[in-house]
Parts: sequence; C-alpha cells; structure tokens
Amino acid sequence: SVFMTQKKLLTYTSILSSRRVVTQTPRQQFKKTMTCLLFPQSITALGTLSSLILGFPSLTSHALAFNPSTTFYRPASISTPTLSFPIKSHRINTNIMLSSSTADDREGLDLPPAEILDALLEVAIVASEKAGDIILGNAGGAEVSERKANSRDLLTLIDPLCEKTIRETVLAKFPDHDFLGEEDVLPGKEASAAAIAAKLATSPSYYLWIVDPIDGTTNFVHGMPLCMPSVAVAYKGQVVVGVIHDPHRGETFTAVKGRGAHMNGERIKVGQQSTLGDAIVAMGSPPAVESMEMSLKGVRVLMPKVRTIRMLGSAALMLAWVAIGRLTCYWEYDLSSWDISAGAILIEEAGGKFTDLEGNDFSLRVRKMCASNGLIHDDILCVLKEAGVV
Repeated sequence: SVFMTQKKLLTYTSILSSRRVVTQTPRQQFKKTMTCLLFPQSITALGTLSSLILGFPSLTSHALAFNPSTTFYRPASISTPTLSFPIKSHRINTNIMLSSSTADDREGLDLPPAEILDALLEVAIVASEKAGDIILGNAGGAEVSERKANSRDLLTLIDPLCEKTIRETVLAKFPDHDFLGEEDVLPGKEASAAAIAAKLATSPSYYLWIVDPIDGTTNFVHGMPLCMPSVAVAYKGQVVVGVIHDPHRGETFTAVKGRGAHMNGERIKVGQQSTLGDAIVAMGSPPAVESMEMSLKGVRVLMPKVRTIRMLGSAALMLAWVAIGRLTCYWEYDLSSWDISAGAILIEEAGGKFTDLEGNDFSLRVRKMCASNGLIHDDILCVLKEAGVV
C-alpha cells in the first residue's frame, strides 16, 4: 500500500542531476510520496510514485537515473540474474494497457490468457531494457568481429552478448518457450528463411520468442544512436507481443494483440497522411546485391512522388516510427523475421497496415514487406509494382 508508515519505507535513492545521486532517508521518501498523492501533476512526484506502485525488487537502495528526453525514470543499471520476484516494468504500466483494451478488440482472437500476455510483455520489456543498457554502455562504437553475408553485413562482440542477455532473461521466466535469435542463424536470406520455417514446423512450444539483439549493427559500429533490440513473442505462429526499446531516446514501444500500441505507456496511432505527396517514406540500404538493385528501382520512382525519403539503417526504428506517425511508410525488399516481427504488431495495433509487396497479410514468413499508415498503402504498392520491384 502506498499509505505505508514512515517506519516501513525502504531507503530509495533519487537522482538530483545527471552526475549527483543522493540517498534519501525514509522521512524524505515519505514526504515525497505524500507529494505524489496530493500533487499528481508533478512530473518528479509521478516518477517517485510509479517507482513505488510498479514495484522494484526489495533492495535497501536503488539508484534511479532521469533521462532528460522523457518524463520516466529508469534504473541506472539493471542486474537481475534471476527473475524470482514478480516482474513489474518501471517504465510502462501494463495494468493501464490492459484497461485500454475492449472485448471487441479481442473477440475471436486465439490468444493466451490475459495474465500470460501481461507476463510476456513484462519479460520482453525487462529483457529489451537489459540489452539496451549494454548498447548504451558501448554507445561510442564497437569493433567489428566478423563480416557475415558480405563486407556490409557486420557483427560485433556486443551482438551475441545482447542476445545471450535477452535469452537468459526470457528462459529464466519461461524455460519451456522456444527462442529464435539472429545470432543463432547462419548469414544469408536462405538460412534465415529456413530457420523461421523450421521453428514454425517443429517447435515443441506454442510460444516462440523472435529476437534481434541489436537492430542497426552498422549504426552501432559507427557510434550512431540508431540501433536497438527488437523482441517479439509468437503464439501458435501469430505474433501477440512486440517490444522495440530505443535506449538512446528512452522510448519503449510496445504492443499486445488486441490492446493497441503504446510508447512509454501512452497510446500511439499512425499518421493521417492520405496522399503520396504528403508522405515521408523510409526504406533500407540493404547489403545483398538483389535487394540493393530493387531498392534503387524503388527510390527512383518514389522520390519524385513523395515528400521525402529517409534511410535510417534500423528496421526496428523505422517500424516504430511508422507506428507513432513520425514516418508514413517503410518498405524493404528482403528482411528476416527478427527484423520485422515486433514492428509488425506495433503498426497493426497502432491502426496501420503491414503486408508483403503483393498486398498479402503479414506472417512470420514474409520477407518483402511494406508497412504504412494504411491510407497510402495501396498507392505505394502500385508505384513499386510499376517499377518492377517484385
């Protein structure tokens, strides 16, 4: 209960600046909690109240770091080798998210029970944030340890570390779930297509976690803050939970099937541009020769018709930005399931549309993809088809 006595309050720590952390006494924490209750409009008070209500592990002190790009607090470091305590996101209130769903949203869907969906979402958030902390810890850039399909397809030592962290976090809570990570699969589109097909055909579990530990590895190598983990959970072959955590901006994009899409707990929607001339279209700069040729065809025909073209180097980021309306559309000639699964449910739950380049609905086997606000979707597909992007 928030109305705890002063003697029962644990000593928490609160950030006062980006460089000075001061441990608060129980008396100070008690006063701050009362401020939360009496003046909920205070951002600082809300951060303190959320840390009490949403539930940190039982520690005698816990350093909080304030991210100036958002009004939410996050732990300065996360070290939870086991998940023996009930997981609660300190950034996103999943109870609020559940209350936003309606019976109509979920009617007719083959979904796990609500409490399981809540647990999946919470673990996905925790795992993503742990990987995000590793990325931030190496944000100045990383040395290339391996070139995969070709000289433009890079791997660092940090990629497998992030994947290992996510895997261990997931399996500590759900040891019987299946897991597919990018670093488990040999390079090349044939290998990635075969990997997801094998999982869908032979997985011993209804649940499959599909993970890209660092989406935007080239950006990461060069110290560009456009790289992040992407985590999706499929149930019986259908994505039901997606999390894209951008550690550089403190933005966590989440979606649960039938509940809508959110960023840091706030409901998000796709943009409302209804003509190509108003659209901001994103696309990739792929490493494979065939995909590169198709991308060049696409950019030639789209650039004169749309407001502008953007290439950000991270499929996860571009998909999240379509879901929140910063981009109108994102298309790509060839991507793997771990690149797009979390983003696909984000966009659909935000009111957008996600198909292959022929207009067929999204599935985990889709590689040639187009994601948009839905209003310009058919126009984009038509332009690409006329250009021979097939």
